Amino acid sequence: MASHEFRTPLTTVLSSANLIGKYTETDQQEAREKHINRIKKSVQNLTNILNDFLSLEKLESGAQKVNFNKMDVNELLQEIVEEMSQSVKNGQEIFLSGTAPAIQTDEHILKNILLNLISNASKYSSEGDKIEINIEHDKHLKIHIVDHGIGIPKSEQKKMFDRFFRAANATNIQGTGLGLNIVKKYADLLKGGISFTSTEGQGSTFTLSLPLS
Repeated sequence: MASHEFRTPLTTVLSSANLIGKYTETDQQEAREKHINRIKKSVQNLTNILNDFLSLEKLESGAQKVNFNKMDVNELLQEIVEEMSQSVKNGQEIFLSGTAPAIQTDEHILKNILLNLISNASKYSSEGDKIEINIEHDKHLKIHIVDHGIGIPKSEQKKMFDRFFRAANATNIQGTGLGLNIVKKYADLLKGGISFTSTEGQGSTFTLSLPLS
C-alpha cells in the first residue's frame, strides 16, 4: 500500500518533468533543464529507496518466489547494458566481454542483481570512468562487474554485505546500505554466491557466481 501511494505521485512528477523539457522556446531553457534533471534524479533516488525496502521485506518474509528456467544470459546482459547506458553518469561507458552459456536460473532475480551491481559501479565512480562486465565459465558462470571508483577501505570490507552498512568514504553518496545485502540474499536464492575485491581509491570488482546446471 505504501509503495502504491508513493509511486503514483512520483510517476506523475517524472512525467511532468519530461513534459516541461519539451518547452524549449525560452531563453531560460538551460536553467530549466538543470532543475528538471534534479527532479528526475530525486525521483529516481526515492524509487530506488522504495525498491530496496520492498525487496528486503519480500526476502525476509519468504514472499520472494524463485522460478528456475533455461535462459540466454548473453541476451539479458545486452539488454541490461542498453538500459543502464541511459542512466549511468555523464561520459561513463559500459564494456561487455566474454560469452555465457545458457543456464537454469530466475531471470527476474538475476536481472535485479546485475542492475544493482552496475548501478553501484556507476554511483561510486567518477564521470567518464569505464565500467566493465567480464564473463567467464568453468564449473560455474562468473560475471565480474569492474569499476575504477572510490573503492572500499580494507578495514570495512568484511561488513559490506551487512544490512544498512555504508563504508566511511561513501557517506556523502545517496544510498540505503541495503543494496549489497539484498544482492547476497538474491544470490543465495539462485544457489550462487557473491564476492568482491577492492582497493580504496582504485576501484572494486564484484563477482557473481552461478551454477551451470
